Amino acid sequence: MPARRPYAPDPGTRHNGPVSEAIPVTQAVDHGTAKLMPDIDRERAWLLTVDGAPQSYVDLDEPTYLEFEYTRRLGHVLDAVGADGEALDVVHLGGGALTLPRYLAATRPGSRQDVVEADGALLELVSAWLPLPEGSGVTPHAADARSWIEAAPADSADVLVADVFGGSRVPAHLTSLDYARAAERVLRADGVYLANLADAAPFGFLRSQLATFAAVFEELALIAEPGVLRGRRFGNAVLVASHRPLELAAVTRRVAADAFPARVEHGPGLRRFIGAARPVADADAVPSPEPPDGAFGIG
Repeated sequence: MPARRPYAPDPGTRHNGPVSEAIPVTQAVDHGTAKLMPDIDRERAWLLTVDGAPQSYVDLDEPTYLEFEYTRRLGHVLDAVGADGEALDVVHLGGGALTLPRYLAATRPGSRQDVVEADGALLELVSAWLPLPEGSGVTPHAADARSWIEAAPADSADVLVADVFGGSRVPAHLTSLDYARAAERVLRADGVYLANLADAAPFGFLRSQLATFAAVFEELALIAEPGVLRGRRFGNAVLVASHRPLELAAVTRRVAADAFPARVEHGPGLRRFIGAARPVADADAVPSPEPPDGAFGIG
């Protein structure tokens, strides 16, 4: 994401004051050191990092503003699920600063959203400094993502969004065939699974993830910048999986029109990309690769 300059004036009031009164917040959480940095360019907007890795960006006054490119791509897919503005039942694995839950609460009022975040102290920090609006319909849970979905009711969600990173890597236990089956069980018959992944050429991790989810879901798509797909650099890729045909025309137009345009791969092109990759068993699962220095730096 583009670097943004944090604003650090003399100490003032807390999260609900204007940006001229906001100060950075640093706090130890369960899995590292979290920092909330106010944005000089947008009043009441904050960047969350954990151990220096950007995790979330939130504008409390404009929850539909999505700063990170991969988050906008997830938002474009969410906009295409069901009827425009229709309330959805959504499970978010990975909480961060609750960017997408806030987005859906604004764009699809009445939605029921569960957010599963393993770092309970991070949830408390976000709740204290970036509180959810009253009646948001968002329920945070301090729990391990896989354990939570394995215990969740079957056929209970319209969408499952996985954006889980331990530091800068997707944990291994959220990359296997058994995990994919657990996610599929929670979704309704026409449900949609979304995941934020990260990799670089030769795409061993990304190809294995596509092969794993192709073994469970009938329809698959991948959204990423052309430069990432061509192997020029490390970057994010959004995986989309469903049993029903995916509504990709509007998503394709919107990601192509973004400030950092992306491409949607599906069908034969995606099968060629997967190549000979095989689904991943629990015993063979590994985390996503460590990003190179500066890949997600904030300046």
